[in-house]
Amino acid sequence: MATTTKPKSRIAPFVSHEEATVSMFREDPELAAEYLNQVLADGDRKELLLAMRYLASAFGGVAGVAAATKLNARTLYRTLSAAGNPELDTFTALLKAMGMRITVAPIKSPAKPTRRRVAERAA
Repeated sequence: MATTTKPKSRIAPFVSHEEATVSMFREDPELAAEYLNQVLADGDRKELLLAMRYLASAFGGVAGVAAATKLNARTLYRTLSAAGNPELDTFTALLKAMGMRITVAPIKSPAKPTRRRVAERAA
């Protein structure tokens, strides 16, 4: 009597948050850009570097992005570490390799009262 064993599944029983995030960004570059814009608006440097690491993973990995930007992969790993501090040239090169760019927008603030609004409130 031959014993049979189940073939081992090659599918991981779970996907980590990081893997799921990277996969979403790879499949939806618009979502990746929106995520990065939110981090730029609300986050600090460490959050920005974490976001850039996620995006680098989604768009070819750090080694792939390094090759696309003609940057040294080891230097890029250090640049994107929690202690990293990328220069503007490096940051824009990374974004370009991922199909993105920096844009500038005014910060939305409460509207300043005008004479007309003040008069309407007083009435």
